[in-house]
Amino acid sequence: MSVRIDIAGLPQERIVFEASPLAELGLALHALAEPGHHPGLHGWATATAASLKPDLADRLCEADFLWRTTFSDIFMAFAGLPGGSGRPGATLAEELDVLDRVPDERFVDAALEFTCSHSYDVGKPSPLIDPDRRAQVMELAATRGPQQVDFARRLLTDPADVRAWVRRLLEDCDEAFFADTWRRVQGQLVADARHKTELLRHKGLPEAVAAVSPALSVDDDRRRLTVDKLAHGTTTAVDPAVGPGLVFIPSHFGWPHLLALHAPGWRPVVQYPVSAGELPAPPVELLERRLEALSHPIRLRICRNIARSPYTTGELAYALGISAPEVSRHLAVLKKAGLISTRRRGRYVLHQLDVTVVARLGSDFLEGILR
Repeated sequence: MSVRIDIAGLPQERIVFEASPLAELGLALHALAEPGHHPGLHGWATATAASLKPDLADRLCEADFLWRTTFSDIFMAFAGLPGGSGRPGATLAEELDVLDRVPDERFVDAALEFTCSHSYDVGKPSPLIDPDRRAQVMELAATRGPQQVDFARRLLTDPADVRAWVRRLLEDCDEAFFADTWRRVQGQLVADARHKTELLRHKGLPEAVAAVSPALSVDDDRRRLTVDKLAHGTTTAVDPAVGPGLVFIPSHFGWPHLLALHAPGWRPVVQYPVSAGELPAPPVELLERRLEALSHPIRLRICRNIARSPYTTGELAYALGISAPEVSRHLAVLKKAGLISTRRRGRYVLHQLDVTVVARLGSDFLEGILR
């Protein structure tokens, strides 16, 4: 599973690395709402939450579905403005002005895309003009609770009023805490974007992408960018109706999330963390293979033995009371998953559990599903 972005024929000058204050605010709000996702930001989240005035804290709770479980594309409005530059603004106010210019139908779809819609990458008609979609949105909103129902109804009835309410909320966040936060992290993000731009210019896209994240890759003929995620999606950076372009946005608050905007009619965007954990999580496919390898009771028993000391195939067969060929088949699965190491001692081959890899499985699993 992955998000694939078609980049065939995309001029290199249409690939940009730039910081975005609005996109960063979206991730900062997520870190406030879900501090468990971001243990490295626990101190910041605790202090910031404690400093919020009750009215602002209440309004953030009212709108947290825009950033809690996932991230609304309204925080990347520059990518969805028809006829726009397709690049982030220099200030939060400038990006909020861009958000104001996004058409109502597109704003409504982006605000409801994850909480009240199953059509993110399908491109169904807007609920503002399609009665069936409107009914579907309200039905899905009902499963999310009364607060979501109220928001969806307000948004569909008077989108201009809700848009003004959202802008005031984000401006109040800027005044309360984000302006100071942005001043602190902006230099780091701008420097990272500049560094990646230099890599792109002098060494090419594969080198720049490799520096962004090990979860990103460019195929050999440079026709596709793949984002390794526990999700599926496709889009293009060369849609003539939208204009060519691909934007990479560095984030201080991002880890472990790697965001890929791939909505129809929007320029694709990848928002990536500039600081990560000690070691990157393995590809999602490898993570699935490791969990599947450990799901078999015989393989768990094998792991129990070889975690303590190296064993030969014959020793494992004797200890487990099964045939040597059966042990070999299970060892092959564990080895393919990268969970064991082997070494030769004379004419014997010894197998041992890689306890470092196994110890990281919990954090790898969380990073993989949160990515």
